[in-house]
Amino acid sequence: MTDASPAPLAPPRPPWRPWSRRKSTGADVAFGILLLLVEVAVAVLHGFGTGMDIWAAQGQADRIEAAELAELGWLSYHLVVVLGLAGVAALFRARWSVVLQLLAALGVTALLVLAQHDWDRAHPEPPSRPGPEYVPCYSGSGRCS
Repeated sequence: MTDASPAPLAPPRPPWRPWSRRKSTGADVAFGILLLLVEVAVAVLHGFGTGMDIWAAQGQADRIEAAELAELGWLSYHLVVVLGLAGVAALFRARWSVVLQLLAALGVTALLVLAQHDWDRAHPEPPSRPGPEYVPCYSGSGRCS
């Protein structure tokens, strides 16, 4: 009688695939903090550059508004990049990096919402035009009641 060893249920995963095993906690936390610090530094430097653009505008409203709109656009792209990095960290099974990236995305989202709110308050929509049934009331006319 031959003694055959049982066949494995699944072939072993190659170690070169990023999702094959979870990353060590220390390396994961260190990389997540480093990535978070780089993102914060990039955001602060870009905010400083926007502030310098506003300062250099010397009160010219169109240049100030252009700098503020550029900041809104940049924040939305920054949010996409942070969420993309969270997706890559999830692919690499780096739990703490994902958590830190999602916290960074939450912070960028808050900054984007606040900046958009400030822009909307500074630039309100004009009032709508009255419909064709609207009849203005002039003093001395008999139609006013």
